[in-house]
Amino acid sequence: MENRTIIVVPYTTAWAETFERLAGIYRAQLGELVTGIEHVGSTSVPGLAAKPIIDIDIIIQGPAGLPSVVAVLERLGYTWRGDLGIPGREAFGRNADTSPLDGNGTSWPAHNLYVCVEGCTSLKNHLQLRNYLRQHPDAARQYGTLKQELAAKHPNDIDSYVEGKTAFITAILAHTGMEADDLKNITAQNKATK
Repeated sequence: MENRTIIVVPYTTAWAETFERLAGIYRAQLGELVTGIEHVGSTSVPGLAAKPIIDIDIIIQGPAGLPSVVAVLERLGYTWRGDLGIPGREAFGRNADTSPLDGNGTSWPAHNLYVCVEGCTSLKNHLQLRNYLRQHPDAARQYGTLKQELAAKHPNDIDSYVEGKTAFITAILAHTGMEADDLKNITAQNKATK
């Protein structure tokens, strides 16, 4: 795995704008194959400092719909990477900065793309954490400060950065009513997302 410096930057509205442009392409190409497209992760929370990488969850009704979605995303310039050990969530890597291919040669900002089955634990975690932080600006500020401190302390150690965030994330998810069994998987999910 390549060694990249972890950079956490102040929030920008450009993240939401980029998500909407990307989601528009996915909606146009995937149509009724999907039941929703969600902007998740830190870039989806107004005011929250984040690594400038947009996280996107494309939602499908069930696993039977995955092959058709994979075929469309491959045409758009993504490679299916499997579930990376997280059931119900399939990861997709970009083949180039121009993925998704929009016919205009647009170079897109960094983003992580996932296809999630409705109701899977990973999707529930993403949405619960995002919604909580959107509704609690003080918690979002605390989380942003924590991430900036961790990035400064572990600029080249993604595992330590992720581990340092885990207690904060699990505390929020526990507060929102996440089941104990689901909380056990948070560390694995965070590492697979890095």
